[in-house]
Amino acid sequence: MAKLKDQNINQDALSKAAYSLFDFTKKEKSFLLVICILISIAGILTPYTYAAMWFGFFLAAYSAIANDSIQTIGTFIASNQERKWYWLWLFMGLIFVGTVGFSWYTLNGDVSYERLQVPGLDRAPENFVFLQLAAPIVLLVMTRLRMPVSTTFLLLNVFTYKAGTIAGVVQKSFIGYLLAFGIAIVVWYVLEKFVTNYLKGKPKPYWYILQWFTSGTLWAVWIMQDAANIAVFLPRQLNVWEFIAYAGIVFFGLGFLFYLKGDRIQKIVNEKTKVTDVRAATIVDFVYAIILFYFKMYSNMPMSTTWVFIGLLGGRELSIALAKSKKLKKRKARLVRAWRLASRDVFKAFIGLLVSLILALIINEGVRKEIFDLILGR
Repeated sequence: MAKLKDQNINQDALSKAAYSLFDFTKKEKSFLLVICILISIAGILTPYTYAAMWFGFFLAAYSAIANDSIQTIGTFIASNQERKWYWLWLFMGLIFVGTVGFSWYTLNGDVSYERLQVPGLDRAPENFVFLQLAAPIVLLVMTRLRMPVSTTFLLLNVFTYKAGTIAGVVQKSFIGYLLAFGIAIVVWYVLEKFVTNYLKGKPKPYWYILQWFTSGTLWAVWIMQDAANIAVFLPRQLNVWEFIAYAGIVFFGLGFLFYLKGDRIQKIVNEKTKVTDVRAATIVDFVYAIILFYFKMYSNMPMSTTWVFIGLLGGRELSIALAKSKKLKKRKARLVRAWRLASRDVFKAFIGLLVSLILALIINEGVRKEIFDLILGR
């Protein structure tokens, strides 16, 4: 009898999983058709290096910014929902052009702020394999599933020819997560009573000025870190026409993203406590910008800003739960909710890391050789 009961439980779980898959397929027919078309085009263009380069870049530009929008312009979109999307786009779009333009002009055509000059990433691809073009398509699917995947891991690792570079990126990203998590707990625990008392009523007009300033600063610092994720498909030094194409494609891609109000990944920001309030959003952006600027000055090694961001939001939620509830029962419930939100984001980010490592091992012979030599003790 117990065996039959277990069988029923397994069958119910299987039925739910199958139904969820069927429901997703039914709802996302148009999106899945686009993915199939993109995969077909990637397969056709792979042997043609120049065409494959620009196709891969185009996919990476939209998929990377669409996924990473939750980190930088996510709180900006959430707290400015009543404003016209094109004003938000022009503000952030022009900051992007100015930031990458400064790097291109001062660093001899390099738009990555020297993030692509580190060993293992310093050579532009001379030819492409299908999985390198498929990486941004995988990122598009994960973004559609509202997964905060690290674009640094998923896009850079498939081009890295040194295992040591991958290890360096992972190490710096994990340190960033822990630092952001700890800083968020301290900052929001100290500020919680002040924030609770102050974040009442309608925000004063100067808060919107502060928020636009901090959001713009954060966006510029983020570009200094993550422009490499998009430019990895391109030559390490761009000529004038290549730069115009690079900046133009991203600029208009941003416009589409703002038109969609951040698309589905935006829900990760909107579900967090009070981030739609312009004052709370300003504090989040300010702390995040300081952390990213510190790591920019620390070294040129790329890092996952996604991990820093989910650490920041996770620590913030935990701190608010600790400071806000005086009654033990309410505090426990808030802590459980905060832990679930933080652990869910980390789990999804780990999936992206695992996928990127598998792709790096399959694609790059140099990475495979280094890892096998390390395992065998050579």
